[in-house]
Amino acid sequence: MGRRNHTAGFSMIEVLITLFIVAVGLLGLGVTQTRLQMADFDAYQRGQALVLMNDILDRMNANRSAAPCYAITASGGATPYVGDTTGGGYLGTPACAIGSATAEAIARANADLAEWDALLQGATERKGGGAIGAMLGARGCVKFDAATSAYTIVVSWQGMDDTFTPVVSCGNGLYGAETKRRAVWTTVRMASLI
Repeated sequence: MGRRNHTAGFSMIEVLITLFIVAVGLLGLGVTQTRLQMADFDAYQRGQALVLMNDILDRMNANRSAAPCYAITASGGATPYVGDTTGGGYLGTPACAIGSATAEAIARANADLAEWDALLQGATERKGGGAIGAMLGARGCVKFDAATSAYTIVVSWQGMDDTFTPVVSCGNGLYGAETKRRAVWTTVRMASLI
């Protein structure tokens, strides 16, 4: 008579192997999703930093006669800075005292720095009584190099993952490992319109 065919269904071991392969695939998908969210958050913070860097650049450009008032950071150093008040080196209330600008221009520069400080601390968006509108630990530095007559504007913050160490010094040593510190910067010269 005929032989019976025993290939009618899946065995339990085949089902377990399939479940294991699917579980490993889903775990990999979850890890990838987490990495993508972190990369998205870092990109968002970089965009915010660029907006804040351009904000102070526009303010300086509009108030060129008092441009030296904006140079709050020691040349070559990382302090003082505006923004996050932790870690030492926070500027506090801006107080420019240059003699070549008008009192109105100096007052505008001090007000601009105070507003930039509030923006770096996240004052534009609040949740639960706390400011959340800026990057993690955002700090802003403006340096003047007398040799080149150039201003360097830097916005630094804390990133989520380790990357490379930025070449500018704003916020050095304030974010744990230097590979977690992020920074965007530009160097400009202010033209005299007189």
